[in-house]
Amino acid sequence: MTLKAIQYTRGSLSVLDQLRLPHESIYVCISNSEDAFNAIVRMVVRGAPAIAIVAALGLAVELNNVPPTLCSAEAVKNFIFEKLEYLLQSRPTAVNLADAVTKLKGITAEPSISGKTIIEKYIQAAERMLADDVKDNRSIGNHGAQFILDNDSEKSVAVLTHCNTGFVFATYCFGFYLTNDCRSLATAGYGTALGIIRALYSRDALQHAYCTETRPYNQGSRLTAYELTQDFPEGMSTLITDSMAASLMQQRKISAVIVGADRVARNGDTANKIGTYQLAIVARYHGVKFVVAAPTTSIDMNTMSGSDITIEQRPSSEVLVVRGPVVKDVKSMTVDKTRIETILPGVAHGIGVFNPGFDVTPKDLIDVIVTEKGVAVKNHENQFELAELFG
Repeated sequence: MTLKAIQYTRGSLSVLDQLRLPHESIYVCISNSEDAFNAIVRMVVRGAPAIAIVAALGLAVELNNVPPTLCSAEAVKNFIFEKLEYLLQSRPTAVNLADAVTKLKGITAEPSISGKTIIEKYIQAAERMLADDVKDNRSIGNHGAQFILDNDSEKSVAVLTHCNTGFVFATYCFGFYLTNDCRSLATAGYGTALGIIRALYSRDALQHAYCTETRPYNQGSRLTAYELTQDFPEGMSTLITDSMAASLMQQRKISAVIVGADRVARNGDTANKIGTYQLAIVARYHGVKFVVAAPTTSIDMNTMSGSDITIEQRPSSEVLVVRGPVVKDVKSMTVDKTRIETILPGVAHGIGVFNPGFDVTPKDLIDVIVTEKGVAVKNHENQFELAELFG
């Protein structure tokens, strides 16, 4: 069965609840900006590109169904600006959301003769962001796969990825079909880091794909592992815990670690899911290429370095408790979907918790930043020149 991460038609939006995967496929209706905000904060939807798109489309749905009393151009503009500022607070680390807000504000601020015209402009712009994301992800996949193969002696490579940067997406939206082979949960389309892995596989150049569990929210074991088993033949993908990465690189030939990004600073420092930084350190020690896959919308040229990136602190409960369906049989891994339990596994009462949602990987540990426009590598002074991507 093909799952659809985002189901959108004009005036209607629903998202696949990623907290319920892989055991259940439940969709959450997004009727307004408040619904979009809550879905992002609760991590029902996650991944920097997808967050921006759901926020933009959530407000688009609200505007499509806006009451007739909101009709003047000034009232509509103020309404949109207020909602966009509200949505911006749902995930401060992800630059894609800030980028989308800035662009949508710019479109809304253009001179218009009526509130209805502004609403139509906004909705069309939000819908175009969705379509562009699908196209950009495929370009990232192709550029990244080519870089890895050009820098490895093997014709078929093994790679490791962290967190989740993709999932199946297929839906009818605003007048055309996005095909069933466009996949992504963390984006709207093909995926960024997972897009590169899919591109390798499409070239018969993928030997094996490893994914980390990605504690504490387990996006790797819940989402990425599920995708890999759906996309690739049995035996071609393997799950490891986060603490096994160094041992894996020591014992097996890994050609690249491929990760996504929530925000890339001007100098190349990259904020991504917690645990990315330590993977970069381990990869450097073992001579493994460290690849960041990110659309240019994830590059923040106004943030000079990683020290300027706000790191979201998550609730301690994410570390302390585990929630999921009750296991009926451990050997077969069958579960009772009707019994969802929250447990506290072996944690001492009164222990403190440090739970940042992200960490920052210094540019010196990153070999390449792959975007839809091509690959960015460091110059002879060991500096990324990311401004060239926007020239």
